[in-house]
Amino acid sequence: MKSNQVRLNCGITMPVIGLGTYSFQNDRKTTQQAVHMALKMGYRHFDTAKIYGSEPALGSSLTEAILDGKVEREDIFVTSKLWGSDHHDPVSGLKQTLKSMGMEHLDMYLVHWPVKLKPWACNPIPNEDEFEDLDLETTWAGMEKCLDLGLCRCIGVSNFSSRKIEQLLDFASVPPAVNQVEMHPMWRQTKLRGVCGDHNIHVSAYSPLGGPGNSWGSTLVVNSPIIKSIALQRKATPAQVALRWGLSKGSSVIVKSFNPERMKENIGAVDLKLDDGDLMEIDRLDERKIMRGESLVNETTSPYRTLEDLWDDEI
Repeated sequence: MKSNQVRLNCGITMPVIGLGTYSFQNDRKTTQQAVHMALKMGYRHFDTAKIYGSEPALGSSLTEAILDGKVEREDIFVTSKLWGSDHHDPVSGLKQTLKSMGMEHLDMYLVHWPVKLKPWACNPIPNEDEFEDLDLETTWAGMEKCLDLGLCRCIGVSNFSSRKIEQLLDFASVPPAVNQVEMHPMWRQTKLRGVCGDHNIHVSAYSPLGGPGNSWGSTLVVNSPIIKSIALQRKATPAQVALRWGLSKGSSVIVKSFNPERMKENIGAVDLKLDDGDLMEIDRLDERKIMRGESLVNETTSPYRTLEDLWDDEI
């Protein structure tokens, strides 16, 4: 197995650095250009979701590259996600995604949030009257059917707390291969990584740099004096150090930049070497202070996650 890939419990391998294709502007041409550029740089893992609006742009870009002989389909790993309004019928939700992308199958299909919305709900931030009671067992049965039908090669979850993972495993015939969650040096997901590790569930980190530029994110990671100091010593950038920290925990990382220089910088984190001392310095960052301050306040504004779920992951 290549050093830049991880083997999942479903038996397939996944590149450890993926390009996230969510963008606030959601400009199709910009997304397509970024995907073609990423392929040239060596990216082979691409992450999208129905609610991102980037499925058509990603699908058409990958199809074009495959038809032009620039890459083989089997060398590409594509992830998308079941939105809350499709919990009643994951098979139909995935078929619509495949139609939007012009693809025959996904490599990974994730339950985007452990939240069910009414079938007509289509806003990224749902209104209060759009939520429904979640029957996770029914949702997961639909996900397993997607797998049985060959519509995807693996299934998993996203934004699931330790408690939600344990609940799912009580009835799942097929365990999730991945749990994709926010994770970075200021939000280390220590307990959740332990629970997932006990059940051979791979943790994939989104916002691995702390989400700078997003309304809920911060620059605390890339501006950390400790991370900056390590970057200077290693002739790297703070972003590369933060990404290498995530990789050192056995996680994959989903980076999200369409800037050519940053895209090249991010994928370069695979080759960065940090020693045990570097990693210990990062692990000593005052996570609890950050959690109880800026990050925790921002996270609890999310309509999807309760304060109880947040503390269930981290304490």
